[in-house]
Amino acid sequence: MKDRPTPNQLGTVESALLKSESLKSASVTSASLESESVMASLLMASSLLLGVGAAVTSDNALAGEQAAETRDNTAEQEEHANDPLAGATIDAALVYYQEQDRVTAAEGIINYRQALDDANIIRGKIALDALTGASANGAVIQASPQSFTRPSGTGVYQARAGELPLDDTFKDTRLQLSSNWQHLFSAKWQASLGGYLSREYDYTSLGVNAGLQHSFNQSNTQVFAGAAYYFDIVNPVGGRPVGMSEMVFRKDFASEAEFRQAFDDTRFYDSALKRTLDLNVGITQTLNRRWQAQLSYGLSAVNGYLSDAYKVVSRVDSRGQALGYHYEQRPDERLKYNLYLMTKGALDSGTLTFSYRYSNDDWSLQAHTFDARYRYNLSGAAYWQWQFRVYLQDAAEFYHLYLTEGEPLPEFASADHRLGKMQTYTIGVKYGQRLERGMLASVRLAYYQQRPQNPGVELPGELASFDQFPRLDAIVLQFGMRF
Repeated sequence: MKDRPTPNQLGTVESALLKSESLKSASVTSASLESESVMASLLMASSLLLGVGAAVTSDNALAGEQAAETRDNTAEQEEHANDPLAGATIDAALVYYQEQDRVTAAEGIINYRQALDDANIIRGKIALDALTGASANGAVIQASPQSFTRPSGTGVYQARAGELPLDDTFKDTRLQLSSNWQHLFSAKWQASLGGYLSREYDYTSLGVNAGLQHSFNQSNTQVFAGAAYYFDIVNPVGGRPVGMSEMVFRKDFASEAEFRQAFDDTRFYDSALKRTLDLNVGITQTLNRRWQAQLSYGLSAVNGYLSDAYKVVSRVDSRGQALGYHYEQRPDERLKYNLYLMTKGALDSGTLTFSYRYSNDDWSLQAHTFDARYRYNLSGAAYWQWQFRVYLQDAAEFYHLYLTEGEPLPEFASADHRLGKMQTYTIGVKYGQRLERGMLASVRLAYYQQRPQNPGVELPGELASFDQFPRLDAIVLQFGMRF
């Protein structure tokens, strides 16, 4: 569930860029979409990847929007030098991400690109990010205060009456390292090989990826294919909850020993594994001297521990009052696919980009993403870029806002809003300025709004008195420098 290099590392279509300086194209990334934490969103926000590209491994709409930002940054890198094999480039970025009353995140990232000779290019990336704040735990809003046992089993945290229950212990720091080697066999054939490592307190991810690209039709057409494999180790704080088991509370037991025994009965304390295989194929076509189009198809097979150890589902009675909380349980397999279409054109005043992505999986989590960007060149040294993005998502088949008292527990259930029905909107503006000695500075400000929707769930009793699908607003501020 982490920000990773794309299976296709060759989407920059450098031969086409050399052929037509009026049309600057970005790479097509693999989009293996998966719901997860805002960490992926943040890392995407600052990914000034030098042609390496970042896979979208989050169905969080902001993460997808930032993947498009990555493609634009890749295009800027190509504009930095007419010869893609010339010299070395360093990108540095600082990002601040703020959700209203929830998560705050900050990140620093450095990317390095070096042409070793006329046939080999290496790239490397190091990123460090820190997140703090409160994250929704999945429970419904109630008219009275609610208490929850902390994931460690030590202590409780509370939600006030009429407020969305938030786990205020949300905190993490992550270090990510990745590298890529690209070899140009000829003007028509390119290949790449890369590696990836990400480490945080409760999650470790290792990955390898490879890609191949072929150019033909006088370099007006490029076809590419890529693959990536990731091996993840999950060690949640307090162990992994037994799926659909009920949360226990210290106050209900006569002694600490009895409580710990009951708590341990709801836990697995061994490490959990997750494996992901991503495949991606596509084509980039130069339509004329001003317009270019890209089409790609991605397939992702995931198996292992796919639940969120920190999410619960409320169990309510006919009056809508919570009687207990059950730890979520998701299927241990998932097959995802996506179709991505992009067209980009060079206007007299700048560049116009439109893209559409359709994604679906065997969890019935279907999504549509529309993105439009216009870059206006103030001069040869400065530009403004405006962006508008819309993301529409249906709920997963096992999404449950709550469980009903007296009914059998389902095999799978999750109240995670990231698996629910939602609409999101992003409006952003970016300013770039070329400085002395070829350096490029940029600043970007984006406003992101997430609007969860009721997928047709009946709200009994007091549940109807509150907005069980509250809106989320966030701001992303990004500073970048290219040397």
